[in-house]
Amino acid sequence: MTTQPDHITLPDDDGDDVGTYVPEAAGPVTPPSFSDFGVHPLIVQALADSGIHAPFPIQAMTLPVALGGHDIIGQAKTGTGKTLGFGVPLLHRIVSPTDPGYDDRPAPGKPQALVVAPTRELANQVMGDIKTAASLRGIRVTAIYGGRAFEPQLEALRAGVEVVVGTPGRLIDLAGQGHLDLSYVQTVVLDEADEMLDLGFLPDVEKLLAMTPASRQTMLFSATMPGAVVALARRYMTQPTHIRAINEEGDSGHTVAAIEQFVYRAHAMDKVEMLARILQARERGLTIVFSRTKRTAAKVADDLRERGFASASLHGDLGQGAREQALRAFRAGKIDILVATDVAARGIDVENVTHVVNYQCPEDEKTYLHRTGRTGRAGNTGVAVTFVDWDDLPRWGLINKALDLGIPDPAETYSSSPELFSDLDIPTTATGRLPRSERTRAGLDAEVLEDLGETGKAHRAPSRGGNDRSRGDRGGRDGQRGGDRTGGGQGSAPAASGDRPARSRNRRRTRGGSPQGS
Repeated sequence: MTTQPDHITLPDDDGDDVGTYVPEAAGPVTPPSFSDFGVHPLIVQALADSGIHAPFPIQAMTLPVALGGHDIIGQAKTGTGKTLGFGVPLLHRIVSPTDPGYDDRPAPGKPQALVVAPTRELANQVMGDIKTAASLRGIRVTAIYGGRAFEPQLEALRAGVEVVVGTPGRLIDLAGQGHLDLSYVQTVVLDEADEMLDLGFLPDVEKLLAMTPASRQTMLFSATMPGAVVALARRYMTQPTHIRAINEEGDSGHTVAAIEQFVYRAHAMDKVEMLARILQARERGLTIVFSRTKRTAAKVADDLRERGFASASLHGDLGQGAREQALRAFRAGKIDILVATDVAARGIDVENVTHVVNYQCPEDEKTYLHRTGRTGRAGNTGVAVTFVDWDDLPRWGLINKALDLGIPDPAETYSSSPELFSDLDIPTTATGRLPRSERTRAGLDAEVLEDLGETGKAHRAPSRGGNDRSRGDRGGRDGQRGGDRTGGGQGSAPAASGDRPARSRNRRRTRGGSPQGS
């Protein structure tokens, strides 16, 4: 695989972009190991122990700049390793409790690095990846996000932590209460930076940055980085270097070349039948089905379970315990279909996701990129299928034009269309139900639902309304502060408009205040 970069833009003394750095003149872009960059040996060993030996392009291009403490705007397609692109240099610069002179620091035990993510799921995942790389150095990493009880997070901060990964709402809460001290942070990372700065997070980001030293290193990473967002980001950075990487020679498009894309004009009444057949494609592994609404996600997951598939929903009306239960079951293979709103589209990395299905057309090209980027990750191949309703044709036209996909007019397709079976390698005998002989998954109930001490939910019946506080579904500030306001089970979202309340009252007819009838 050729790991030729698109460009690395270097700033001049005034912070303006000048010229283009050509890596060939400075040696190979991707060396055999992280150690060739001078990364701490214990970090290199920890990565090797987890099966990571050579850096991806975005990592190889980022490390020489980031290890020097320079500010970075990092851009690469989804699934190309951005987390370690900032995680490895972040950890390299940290003074570990096992390092000589740690106790001589001004404030041992205070956070030295802060990573901010837009969703709880992404924060949890980033924390896990950084923990893996830090495991042999003794660096303490903790996640701070809403939907969980405050006490365990406070205990972790009191015990001492070097890296904090969190969502803006809970971070600001704890910092405002004096539990989180960011005055000794030397590195700040905004993951999925376009989301952080573009859609309502800017005031929170400004508050958090104001709590950190002006001399900090700032790194922004995302798959999409519009020019306006880049200009906005540079207000908070010092002479940033803009690094943009591609995967392989000739892969100059917006989407990863390893993802095979199919787009069908589908009738709303036939979508579940089409989906049921797609889910029986040969060599299908884990699959994520995306919807635009929480109601649809819950309804589709229920329909698939009724048809024999091991599925679960993931959306903002679920409590944090139920959301994490669904993700754990999905990663463990107890279920193989996750029906999710865009709360799961940003940065979630699950191995062996072979198919992504857009059950409802994405809102825009950025959402399309992040949804389809859940497959074809880390050098693997994947399949992305998009259903386009008749009403969504104008929206799809804009997405197709923006990404230059070459599919301006999707073919009208039904669950019985031969091309559906041939395109996706579906057995011609497949029907709308999974044969009993193939129902081998343990299911969601096989995964334990943890009691996270979720805030704002004690002794309340599950909400039947759409009062969602999840940032991933564009509600509330970021869904992290104060936790979800709704129930924590998979059934907490309405499956249909005719759902009844959890409780009902027996009423007696009266006339003039006296009971009537017997």
